[in-house]
Amino acid sequence: MDVLFVAGFAPIVRDPLTAHALYRDRLGLPLENVSGDYVAVDGWGDVRHLGVWPLADAARSCFGTSAWPAHLPIPQATIEFEVADVAAAAAELTGSGYTLLHDVRTEPWGQVIARLLTPDGLLLGLCWCPWMHETTD
Repeated sequence: MDVLFVAGFAPIVRDPLTAHALYRDRLGLPLENVSGDYVAVDGWGDVRHLGVWPLADAARSCFGTSAWPAHLPIPQATIEFEVADVAAAAAELTGSGYTLLHDVRTEPWGQVIARLLTPDGLLLGLCWCPWMHETTD
C-alpha cells in the first residue's frame, strides 16, 4: 500500500459546543466553521487538515443516518491516510480480513474515501483529496 501522508485528523465529539469551547476557545486553535457544527483548519503548520467532527456527522458520512449504529463502538477520533489508489488500498485491507464500514465512494466535497473501524475503535479513512495535490503554477 502506498500511503502518501496523513490527510487529516479529527476528534469525534458527541457535544460539538462543549468541544468547540475546548479546542477553539480554550486551546486557541484556528478552527473555523465549515458546515453545521463541523469546525476545521487546513494547512496549519505541517497539518494538512485538523477538525472537530460531530458524531452525528461521522455517522451520516459512514451510514447515511445521524445515529451511530448501536452494535459498533463509538469512535473517539478519525485519521485519514492519503493513498495513491483508494480502491487498491481498500482491497488490500479487505483481503487481509478487515471489514470496511463503506466501500470506496466520492464525498460531496470531492474526497474519494473508504472507511473502517480499527480494532481499537478509531475511524480510519483511506482517501484521495484532489485539492491536496493541486499546484499553483
